[in-house]
Amino acid sequence: MAMKKYLILSIFLLNLIFFITVLSLDSKDTKSIEDEEEDLSFLEEEDSAAHSDSYPYGDQHDYENYEDLEDDSSDHGYDSYEPPAVDEKDVALLKEGNFSEFIAKNKYVMVEFYAPWCGHCQALAPEYAAAATELKGESVMLAKVDATEDAELAQKYDVQGYPTVFFFIDGVHKPYNGERNKDAIISWIKKKTGPGLSNITTVEEAERILKDEKKVVLGYLNDLVGYVSEELAAAAALEDDINFYQTASPDVAKLFHIDAQAKRPALVIIKKEAENINHFGGEFTKSAIADFVFENKLPLVTNFTRESASEIFENPIKKQLILFATSKDSDKNLPIFQEAVKAFKGKLISVFVEIDNKDVGKPVSEYFGVSGDAPRLLAYTGNEDGRKFLLEGEITLDGIKSFGEKFLEDNLKPFYKSDPIPETNDGDVKIVVGNNFDEIVLDESKDVLLEIYAPWCGHCQALEPIYNKLGKHLRGIDSLVIAKMDGTTNEHPRAKADGFPTLLFFPAGNKSFDPITVDTDRTVVAFYKFLKKHASTPFKIQKPASTQKTTESDASSSQESTTNDAKDEL
Repeated sequence: MAMKKYLILSIFLLNLIFFITVLSLDSKDTKSIEDEEEDLSFLEEEDSAAHSDSYPYGDQHDYENYEDLEDDSSDHGYDSYEPPAVDEKDVALLKEGNFSEFIAKNKYVMVEFYAPWCGHCQALAPEYAAAATELKGESVMLAKVDATEDAELAQKYDVQGYPTVFFFIDGVHKPYNGERNKDAIISWIKKKTGPGLSNITTVEEAERILKDEKKVVLGYLNDLVGYVSEELAAAAALEDDINFYQTASPDVAKLFHIDAQAKRPALVIIKKEAENINHFGGEFTKSAIADFVFENKLPLVTNFTRESASEIFENPIKKQLILFATSKDSDKNLPIFQEAVKAFKGKLISVFVEIDNKDVGKPVSEYFGVSGDAPRLLAYTGNEDGRKFLLEGEITLDGIKSFGEKFLEDNLKPFYKSDPIPETNDGDVKIVVGNNFDEIVLDESKDVLLEIYAPWCGHCQALEPIYNKLGKHLRGIDSLVIAKMDGTTNEHPRAKADGFPTLLFFPAGNKSFDPITVDTDRTVVAFYKFLKKHASTPFKIQKPASTQKTTESDASSSQESTTNDAKDEL
């Protein structure tokens, strides 16, 4: 009896599962048929019209990063920039045909891969040529390759940007990431080709070194050979951008601000900066010396210029404290800043940006979202992370110290750029800024398509008429928002752009998850189908009345024509 009941129950459950499955498949087939039967011809016509429009912005450019702007030298109606003539008689010009032979014949070769239109390359050219001339007659050759002419050679060495500089020793290359000026290049090369540690035995030698070099390390020893000298030489081998010297002469030591009667070994760094002398007080070992030099070799505060940019961004210390001030206000604020950041040496890079310097100060300020002339202090985690923090209130000694300590402890609230919130925002495409992002994009009741664009981006400009037409057609759907945000002047932690334009979809009810990256054709129809597939709230587009009337009129005309043809036959 129990077996019979079990059999009946099993048959009932199987029938129920079969019924639900058929119902589900029927529903999917119905939806699929509805999607296939949906008339999107009027959208396809709009796509054709959009693509046939002439491009109104001139040549398109594929900018991805802030640095790309500096290297754009295309003519936009202004007089094109002509770099000054550079005497490059001592720089060897290499091509695919002579490259390997040249590298094989010379033990030490520095090679710059460049592009003629690159602004950074043009700025480097006179410094590079001057370094080549000064090193002439030594065992080092400086050369350059036009990577736009010899693309395969550049590809072989994985050249990703311009200029890219390599140093070859017996055919083996390593990148040069130092400063792009004559003195830095020469100092770096001499470190690679000569002894890492040099002796100073006369006052005349010491005076020449102090005059010619921006920063040096001197060890004051009892003997210029032995264990102590070996530890200093080992520390010198770890540093590429500062020269190490040793002396046993009390007269030389005095010139380097070391007491002649000081206990030996003693060590000092001399820099041509506001904080120009740092005395070492630790144990005289390779690691302790290297740590001391690393912490003290940079200026206390680096003035941001084109020349110092590589020194800042290529430093292994990524976290930065940046003071923004006008040249007038710097007299008051810079000394306070210099005093405060002494506590953060070796932990942070301290940078000063002169806001009213049109060459670099203005674009850097705009990039970080700093506006106006009032002094501002900003903390920055570096290019890879890219978080920013703003000191609220007046810039004081105690305020800077407290702000820097909290920054190192990761105990600050990030600052994000934002344009003002629009007074009216009732267009087909909603305007999103940093300060209304949560309200519009993260509204859980709405499916939101967001374009992150740049005003100068050619691809964004080409997409604009298509995106506007999409917004126009979907305007009447309450559950759906088509929006855009200027990614150069607005930021939000949920809006990560890999380039411009970046299109992200935020489904309703799922705003705590990462958005869906829109990877489809950039047409009205393709965007519509993407939204239909991914939207949390189902919707259907309404064909414009004018299109419906045209269709009905065409059908009526066709019917009337058929009737007349029948009459004629009769």
